Amino acid sequence: MSDEDKTLLPFEAPLRELKRQIEKMAADAKDAPELQALLDPMRTQYAQIERQLYENLKPWQTVLVARHPGRPQTRDYASLLFDSFEELHGDRMYGDDLAIVTGLGVIGGRRVMLVGQHRGRDVRERHLSNAGCVHPEGYRKALRKMRLAEKFGLPVVAFIDTKGAYPGIGAEERGVAIAIAENMREMSRLRVPVLCVVIGEGGSGGALGLGVGDRVLMLRYSYYSVISPEGCASILWRDGNMKEKAAEELRLTSGELLEFGLIDEVVPEPLGGAHRDLNGMAGMLREAIIRNLDALSVRTADELVAGRYAKFRAYGRFLEGVEPSTLIPERTAETKAAAAADDEGMDDPSIAEAAEQGEQP
Repeated sequence: MSDEDKTLLPFEAPLRELKRQIEKMAADAKDAPELQALLDPMRTQYAQIERQLYENLKPWQTVLVARHPGRPQTRDYASLLFDSFEELHGDRMYGDDLAIVTGLGVIGGRRVMLVGQHRGRDVRERHLSNAGCVHPEGYRKALRKMRLAEKFGLPVVAFIDTKGAYPGIGAEERGVAIAIAENMREMSRLRVPVLCVVIGEGGSGGALGLGVGDRVLMLRYSYYSVISPEGCASILWRDGNMKEKAAEELRLTSGELLEFGLIDEVVPEPLGGAHRDLNGMAGMLREAIIRNLDALSVRTADELVAGRYAKFRAYGRFLEGVEPSTLIPERTAETKAAAAADDEGMDDPSIAEAAEQGEQP
């Protein structure tokens, strides 16, 4: 099996066999030129199947493409997109989290500050970068560089690519939740343009720690969600095998989120995903970044902050004229009993008094 065959995704199985046939016939055609006439129809068939697959991807299949091991990451884009790039390190408080890449770059003649999550390519790099799961010092590292960008009037470009923040005890002890919250608050206040791009996985609060910007873009085969499909399935159905259904219910694809108004633009990808043509993908992303930064550059600092605030305040949709009871699943006997017990407990004066004082009863 070739290296390319090894990285084909499960739903691409029809392509694998046809590709082998094309390669074998191409090799045989060197000694039998008459076989050359059979190759073109096979190649046309291959292209048709591939296009049909990718034009009708299911949400779970989109997740698989976003997780493809060959998909370009922040360090790849740092070298492909920018005319020059100088990496900056550390948070000056604890350490240098390699799950976050930060640095000064030049793109289209404009200096920018890049902050991005990096998952790692090989086993060693994935270990050092926690597979893109950021520690609190990583978020503080990113925030420090964004404040530096604001000081010098540089736009911020944030690349999002993570399953979520690092869930370990050490990260909790060092305040990962408050680090994410502070990043969201401070990004909303930055008086320079902020452009966020989901380049792979956009998972949970770990993604939101770099996700507050004037414009939020997604690559076509990336996803952005409050939780991973596996995590959602284990919570809702107690069964990780329900991940495909969870992916559908989460409405996490770029097209759906654009329809809901939660993102501003979908950046096209090469057929088959960004990993099929890194240079082509870099060219399309570079054009989108330059175009959006050009549009944001004409706004004053006050307009940027006000527009960013209004953008995120507008998130959420409401249904009018629909009875709430039709939207709420019927409660089981167990949940009704638990709710009744909670209601009875809240009648206890000592509990109510403790709650008012912010104490544990």
